[in-house]
Amino acid sequence: MKLLAKTNRIYLAFSLAIYLFAGLAFYQVVRILIYNEVETRLKVEKRDFEAYLKQHKAWSDTTYFVENKIDVVPVGRQTRLSETFIDTLIQNRYDQELMPFRQLTFYVPIQGEMHRVSIRKSLIQSYQLIEVITVTMAACLGLLLLGTFWFQGKLSGRLWLPFYESLSRIKRFNLASATPLQLDKPEINEFRELNEVLRKMGDKMQQDYRSLKEFTENASHEIQTPLALINAKVEQLIQSEKLTETQTRWIEEIYQASRRMARLNQGLLLLAKIDNQQFTNNQTVDLAALLAEKLNAMDEVLLHKRIAVEIRNLVPFTVQLPPALADSLVANLVNNAIKHNHAEGRVELASNGKNLSLGNTGNALVSNPERLFERFKKEGSSLDSVGLGLAIIKEICDTYGLQVEYAESNGWHRFDIFRKIGAD
Repeated sequence: MKLLAKTNRIYLAFSLAIYLFAGLAFYQVVRILIYNEVETRLKVEKRDFEAYLKQHKAWSDTTYFVENKIDVVPVGRQTRLSETFIDTLIQNRYDQELMPFRQLTFYVPIQGEMHRVSIRKSLIQSYQLIEVITVTMAACLGLLLLGTFWFQGKLSGRLWLPFYESLSRIKRFNLASATPLQLDKPEINEFRELNEVLRKMGDKMQQDYRSLKEFTENASHEIQTPLALINAKVEQLIQSEKLTETQTRWIEEIYQASRRMARLNQGLLLLAKIDNQQFTNNQTVDLAALLAEKLNAMDEVLLHKRIAVEIRNLVPFTVQLPPALADSLVANLVNNAIKHNHAEGRVELASNGKNLSLGNTGNALVSNPERLFERFKKEGSSLDSVGLGLAIIKEICDTYGLQVEYAESNGWHRFDIFRKIGAD
């Protein structure tokens, strides 16, 4: 959810609550004022009634009080009671409908006998007035709420425009490009300070990226050259006939260690380049076809280890990958399937277009499967492995919109690769 949408929703909910509270309060105030007006008029009629009694010393039904607004009922000799106001319904004598009235009840002595006097006043006009006021108030508050919400949205959109402009430029910013991050200087101080900080961060990130890229390129060349020289000299020493058995074993260990160091250097440099997104020439690659080609190319190794290969339902599994990384991903998958297999084993490749699966037989897993993709994590104690193959597979998949999963059951190991949701 966008920030403006979230802010507007909160503002709308808060405003709606305030307006509802204000509307209810206004309704109650109007109702109280109207009731006070009605009760004041009833009290005036009470005084008129008492004045009539005082003048005539008795009460008789006259036309002075019309519309059935007064009832006088003898109640015997009782203690004088206080006056009360209540709402009541009385049937209209013309259309037989129940009509709302406000009633004032009080007690007065007439000719020595206590009478209960009820004076009523119709509330029809008062209710109509309340309804008109309520509808008008609700319409005004609704228009005010909608107008305020519209104005708030437009105002927020204009105020936050520099932020979204900066966000758009940051999304297009490329570390590998020589062009620095260019941001405007808006009038709002907070956005101007934010853009300044982001610009400095962009410059520092580009500088660090160039430094790291230069280091990886130099390391790749400067480290591989002496390692290659060491391997060449060691191979010459191994072929020498003047070495003793012990010397030959030592030189063999040196040779294996230098080769392992070379593979370790290559793996770490490859991970660093993937992390820094130094591979930019993405192409459409069919991983299913590449895996099948790689397995065919490893035919002699598979034949030597007596490993059977089964390829079924090979639907193209196309992804966007740099060719070099696609080859590295395929090579690590195949090498892992062969290295951890056993004689008379089996490798199975399958693809349905949405899921690419490579399975192989092997020993039951000993370590935690969730940690297999960590760097330098390897199954077994083989010196040939540097523990970076699965880490490279994981890094390539995470960087280029793929997801890799591993499962093992009764010695059957399977790697599944599929596209992440929302990835191209």
